[in-house]
Amino acid sequence: MNRNVATIPQDLIAALKKAKHVVVFTGAGVSAESGIPTFRDSLTGLWERFNAEDLATPGAFRKDKELVWGWYEWRRMKVLQAQPNPAHIAIAALATLVPKLTIVTQNVDDLHERAGSTDVLHLHGSLHSPRCATCGQAHILPPGIPVEPEGGRRLSPPVCICGGLVRPGVVWFGEDLPVRELRQAFEAAQKCDVLFAIGTSGLVQPAARIPSLAKQAGACVVQVNPTSTGLDRECTWSVRGAAGEIMPNLLQAAFGRTA
Repeated sequence: MNRNVATIPQDLIAALKKAKHVVVFTGAGVSAESGIPTFRDSLTGLWERFNAEDLATPGAFRKDKELVWGWYEWRRMKVLQAQPNPAHIAIAALATLVPKLTIVTQNVDDLHERAGSTDVLHLHGSLHSPRCATCGQAHILPPGIPVEPEGGRRLSPPVCICGGLVRPGVVWFGEDLPVRELRQAFEAAQKCDVLFAIGTSGLVQPAARIPSLAKQAGACVVQVNPTSTGLDRECTWSVRGAAGEIMPNLLQAAFGRTA
């Protein structure tokens, strides 16, 4: 059932007010409202002759480590220059208004955390958590915004204490999602009362199972997205519009609070 953003359904408001456990499942659309390009957007500037999907594989890193590391550092720089938007802030505020909130994200940025959310389940890893490609040891990046690689292309990755090279801490094509985070996300979906799917197409598996698991367990599923998606049939309510407008409005309607 489609709903206009200007008229948040009263039964959705009632369901949120009485919920004991809420899951918020976010995708690229939420970060896009902070100016972060989605992964499949056309690359621009010095990177425009590359295909993002060709850079996001273990094979690409083995073939040209400097190219891949440079591109991911460029992406991390763009993220660090962005700011959490009203949707991130409203989601963080929601944690103080319901008994339990679980945030699950497909995004590799840290905008949820910078908005004040804690214990975020990152299903696709994080740009800010690189690790050694050989031993798996976590690597601490220097603080601040990195300098864009010379020429916008290549940058040598750091070297681990074991002698291996550090790789981006994201899940690449052909790799499995982190077992612990995926298990916790599935468990939360099966135990929640209300699940919000915000800014996600519902196409990328296995994360796309999360709304279905919630629905099968009897939860209300709320989609927040400007356009129709593959999740439409899973939803109890589908609220069309920008998450940065809808989520603060929903908090005001349900709890009399603006984020």
